[in-house]
Amino acid sequence: MYVRCNPNKTNIKYLSYVRGFRDKNGKTRQVTVEKIGNWEDLIKKYDNPVKYFNEKAPEREKELFLEMNDTFNYSLNEELPENIRPNNLGYLFLKSMYDELKINDFFKNKQKNLNIEYDLNEIFKLLIYSRIMKPGSKKETYDNKDIYFEKFDFSLKDLYRSLDNFCEYQEELETWLWNMTKDKYKRDITNSYYDCTNYYFEISYNDEDLVDEEGNVLIKGYRKKGPSKENRKDPIIQMGLLMDNSDLPLAYNLFPGNESEKKTLRPAIKKVKRNFGIERTIVVADRGLNTSDNTVFIAGKNNSDKVNHDGYIYGQSVLGGDKEFKEYVLKNDYITDTIVENNETIIFKHKSRIFAKTIQIERDGKRNNKSVVYQKQMVYYSQKYADRQKYERELVILKAKDLIANPGKYTRATSYGAANYVNNIKFDKETGLIPKGTILSLNEEKIKELEKYDGYYSIVTSELDMSDKELRDRYKGLWKIEESFKITKSLLKSRPVYVWTREHIEAHFLTCFVSLLIVRLLEVKTNKKYSIDNIINSLNELTCTNLKADTYIINTRNEITTDLSNQFGLDLTKKYIKLQKIKKYIK
Repeated sequence: MYVRCNPNKTNIKYLSYVRGFRDKNGKTRQVTVEKIGNWEDLIKKYDNPVKYFNEKAPEREKELFLEMNDTFNYSLNEELPENIRPNNLGYLFLKSMYDELKINDFFKNKQKNLNIEYDLNEIFKLLIYSRIMKPGSKKETYDNKDIYFEKFDFSLKDLYRSLDNFCEYQEELETWLWNMTKDKYKRDITNSYYDCTNYYFEISYNDEDLVDEEGNVLIKGYRKKGPSKENRKDPIIQMGLLMDNSDLPLAYNLFPGNESEKKTLRPAIKKVKRNFGIERTIVVADRGLNTSDNTVFIAGKNNSDKVNHDGYIYGQSVLGGDKEFKEYVLKNDYITDTIVENNETIIFKHKSRIFAKTIQIERDGKRNNKSVVYQKQMVYYSQKYADRQKYERELVILKAKDLIANPGKYTRATSYGAANYVNNIKFDKETGLIPKGTILSLNEEKIKELEKYDGYYSIVTSELDMSDKELRDRYKGLWKIEESFKITKSLLKSRPVYVWTREHIEAHFLTCFVSLLIVRLLEVKTNKKYSIDNIINSLNELTCTNLKADTYIINTRNEITTDLSNQFGLDLTKKYIKLQKIKKYIK
């Protein structure tokens, strides 16, 4: 048995133990006995990996022989031990990803400057494992730590104490992860996608702001009641998330729940450009971020002020536009193209123009500083979008008709949406109810006016030379960030948030961010063949049960865990596995 270095299908060099043999025709062949690891990782540990593992080959061959020929006796009358539960093996892929990102090195460097007894890296590692595998409260995380083969030697109190440390490392860890991934995963920052969401807390009160003696706000409280994405009345916290064009999260910021999301874009862009050394990016954002101040901040005041500025692609409201713009939308001078997307033929009806827009910029609290910016303004028509708008409006109209027939059932809060289609509607200021005797009717004229714009969508950009199709394609990429929000909320169960101090809240979302990056990277590792939901389920299902002191039976296996085993060089595809091998993997 000896060492061979060969590239895999993605041209990444791997070391393997191979054994030579002759086939039935007498030709010399080689068979892979065991994968050793990635050449780039091994060269960092050993001066000469080939020489080192060739010297270890005889010893390893003996170990493999014993593993292959190991037998054990059993009796059909042997009783099953009580309270036995399987150990998880799927988390080893998370550990491999964690090690690849060298997060352990990051925290070991931080630990050197701290006078604490608990191990920051071990605690953070457990928080990541559990956020992905078994998300829950910090106490639940601690109580479930024994399902993994690694031994976590710290107390629950240590875990909570460590959160005060983690909150300090957000920007540094974001930058570290960027540097660990930018080259290996060829991260594309030509576009950066930005959006906001919010997360609720199961409390009824707002956090108070920290103020000085003169009443000036020093630190804003995070948990504030504001417009909830999930229509909840609980206090919320906002997160602004920035992603690259490779579907990988770049950075995030937290904001008080009552703060306007329009103001969150600028600090996010400033941070990544400062920390990541990014020269220029085109920011793609929804129409809620399309403000004059954001436009000037990103792309400059006018055409002559574009040097070293970034670009933007914003959604633009059609219904919220002025009379001239609405007339432009309805004018029948569209270009019709046929394009193929995801094996589906699509009729792309579009038009665009260079548009001089006068904007007012806020200075010293006053919006009286006018400037002209030139934008490319593109309008396109989508039949799918038209059908969706029609369907959604019909549902609201049904609710409006019920409101007209049964006004006593509704309040200002419960009539949301439907009230827009009702004439003469008003609510009592104190009770929120519709006064008795109010004559209500359906606003037919408004419905007809809205129907004219079904299916039309508008996008504006600073990139005047960008084609209409490219503009549409780049804007459509916003679904990536919306999907990431769904992942954090549904799969990683980032809310409700069970911690309450500012430091612990920040630490909580740091673990959510790192967990999101890791599952996205696992998705990349498997060439995006599987959904993140299926990947996480497969990790949870990959368990083993102890048969005797040093032998375990692997309970399940599927295509996903097989692919991940090949990617990380972990042999988790056999029916039985020795404790010695598991210990080797968790070193």
